[in-house]
Amino acid sequence: MFSPAISCEAAIKEINERFKEHGIGFQFHAGRILRIDSEFTHQEVAVPALTLLQQPFLGGAYQEFLAAHEHHRHGRYKECLNECLKAFESTMKAICHTRKWPYNQNDTARALIKVCEDNNLFPVFMENHLNGLRMTLESGVPTARNKTSAHGQGVTPIKVSAQFASYVLNLTATNIRFLAESERAMK
Repeated sequence: MFSPAISCEAAIKEINERFKEHGIGFQFHAGRILRIDSEFTHQEVAVPALTLLQQPFLGGAYQEFLAAHEHHRHGRYKECLNECLKAFESTMKAICHTRKWPYNQNDTARALIKVCEDNNLFPVFMENHLNGLRMTLESGVPTARNKTSAHGQGVTPIKVSAQFASYVLNLTATNIRFLAESERAMK
């Protein structure tokens, strides 16, 4: 009978250490290999977002965010952007559903941000900042996806670069972390 020399957890830890040691921009996390473009951003933004997304009520957003990582890893950058927006919107829909805030299943990011804002998901003391925050949330992930991969290319093919996809993926993680932590703080 075969008996492994080390546990699965120890093997995962070792492979992640070897990836890091050799500058290979990947990490094994939650049963998947994720691409890491910035160690700091990954540890401070992506991992906390992935951890928050593991809450049962955020299951749909979690699947979409993992799919965005998978597309990114394989160089499918337009698909990455689509999954990023889906994860961002699903996070807000899950919060609205859990909080029993009225929303339409077909609402766009802009409408969902408004629902979250109207229900004080964001702290009241941020009122002056909310215009800027709303613009950041509305114009970040949704606009990036809409302008590059959602509404047809037209005559000239649109190319999404790796660095742009990385930026949107990290922006999505930041937004999800902010929303999920804000929802948690309301309890």
